[in-house]
Amino acid sequence: MTQATDIRRVPATLAPVRVLDGCCCIGGATKGLKRAFGPNCHITGVDKEAQPDYCGDTFHQGDIVDFIRAHGHEFDFIHVSPPCQGEGAPTKGTNAARNAAIGRTYPRLIRPVRTALEATGRPYVMENVAGSEVRKDIRLCGEQFGLGVLMHRYFELGGWTTPQPAHPEHRGYVRGWRHGVYREGPYVAAYGKGGGKATTAEIREAKGIDWSTDHFRLREALPPAYTEWIGRTFLATLTTVLEVAA
Repeated sequence: MTQATDIRRVPATLAPVRVLDGCCCIGGATKGLKRAFGPNCHITGVDKEAQPDYCGDTFHQGDIVDFIRAHGHEFDFIHVSPPCQGEGAPTKGTNAARNAAIGRTYPRLIRPVRTALEATGRPYVMENVAGSEVRKDIRLCGEQFGLGVLMHRYFELGGWTTPQPAHPEHRGYVRGWRHGVYREGPYVAAYGKGGGKATTAEIREAKGIDWSTDHFRLREALPPAYTEWIGRTFLATLTTVLEVAA
């Protein structure tokens, strides 16, 4: 059985780093992790749906919990973005009755994914929205990276830790209609359609994604800047551990 590389001990020039991106969609997180870990990083994406625009090295279509249980221990670092549609406050609150009336349900994978991740013994990060059951170890915002989206996301860190980075003041509004009022702003709404929400070209620019033109999947994708920061920060914690040990 293939053993995962201990990236705390083996220089990147000597052995490839194996990374798993679960619920990868087109690979917004993959792209950021690739930038962080460098060219000697091999990233496998897993998604329940076919992803012809996926930008990683290997793609597997299937159930992420089953894949982590079977193969998670083979990776050096794992990122997972469980489906967020059933996690946000509107779905569990204001829209709950309407969804129930029409029989609309969403998968709730955070707990089973966490259990599978913890069983691997590998360092991981799990991402989701406000209102979800993801532990809120880190919050990232597009303004931290000068992006054209706000897109607050929360990250649960497993097997490592880092302080919360500063959250800069927003420069204005998200463009579009809200509560009957239309506002201009430096940010676009990268979700849904109509009402001033972002076009395909605008989402590509706002998130820093240039390899897909699929409007729906662009809306779903994480900006690569988020996971590039996550990956670089994780590597910095390992450098600190090595320095202390020395």
